[in-house]
Amino acid sequence: MSGAGAPVVTVDGTGLRVTVVAASWHEQVMDGLLAGARRALAESGASWTEVRVPGSFELPVAAARAAAAGADAVVALGVVIRGGTPHFDYVCSAATSGLTDVSVRTGVPVGFGVLTCDDDQQALDRAGLEGSKEDKGAEAALAAVATAVVLRGVLVPGEPAGTSL
Repeated sequence: MSGAGAPVVTVDGTGLRVTVVAASWHEQVMDGLLAGARRALAESGASWTEVRVPGSFELPVAAARAAAAGADAVVALGVVIRGGTPHFDYVCSAATSGLTDVSVRTGVPVGFGVLTCDDDQQALDRAGLEGSKEDKGAEAALAAVATAVVLRGVLVPGEPAGTSL
């Protein structure tokens, strides 16, 4: 189980507008991921909206739309469980590359809460449910909010010193 060495993140996200984009596959796991993200966002003071899409493959386009609509941060939640075909590899690669592209292209941080697991138990162990060992929904939300806060203090190229995001 990963998680060793994870930082303890506390952040004041007051005033931030966050969009949570969440896949619909694997309802039990998604319920846990969403609950963790909601809890972390509430604790940070950020406001948020939620958008549901069919699967993890669709997360990047929803994240791009959220960024274009003015979200200060996006939290992407999904789960892909390995099967007997290469479909797993394609969906995981597309979701990861797509979400990275959205973040880099738009400058809007995207918290990556897409579980890529070999089996159902690995997903349940990371979903933040009772008995889970990790809460990846909360971790993704905190990462997005913390990065948005950091970016507020970074100078925008071409703007005079003292101007921040």
